[in-house]
Amino acid sequence: MSNPLPAETWKERIEDISDFYCRNGRMPSYSEIGVLLGIKSKNAVSKVVDRLQKLGAVARDRRGRILPRSIARPLRVLGTVEAGFPSPAEEELVDTLSLDDFLVKNRQASFLLKVSGDSMSGAGIIAGDLVIVDRSRTPKNGDIVIAEVDGEWTMKYLKKTAAGVVLVPANPNYKPIKPKTELKVAGVVTAVVRKYG
Repeated sequence: MSNPLPAETWKERIEDISDFYCRNGRMPSYSEIGVLLGIKSKNAVSKVVDRLQKLGAVARDRRGRILPRSIARPLRVLGTVEAGFPSPAEEELVDTLSLDDFLVKNRQASFLLKVSGDSMSGAGIIAGDLVIVDRSRTPKNGDIVIAEVDGEWTMKYLKKTAAGVVLVPANPNYKPIKPKTELKVAGVVTAVVRKYG
């Protein structure tokens, strides 16, 4: 049996192991993975780990112990940098930080969207960026939201007025959108990810 789990469940399995890693500060053992995934056979667990290794989610050390890769990779925090006037700086290891933990508060309810268009450029969100969206958050006045308006999807500021709800762009070249029949907010934008180079 080369693939003990259906393909559509791999993402969920990786999330289960990642959640364990975040809660316990260590990777689960083979037997703990079996319990997490409901697999009794040690051979099947080994094949799951093989598959996760091929996917780049985990690695193994020389003794065969499981190590995190894409599941969790904290970066070193080396202090602060002045964004105003230049000042002397020393490199000092302050902490380590997982970008997943820093950017995603509710992993189960969050997803990524790739941005197209320039209607939110004034909010610092441009085409090609990725936005992290949390569908568990209750949208408040002034939040940037992902919404379906009269059958069309968009990302705008949510503005609540006495006359109703308006979706406001962050670019003067676009007009605010007032729903004609229906507005469904899918989630609140909580972070923007941009890669340079």
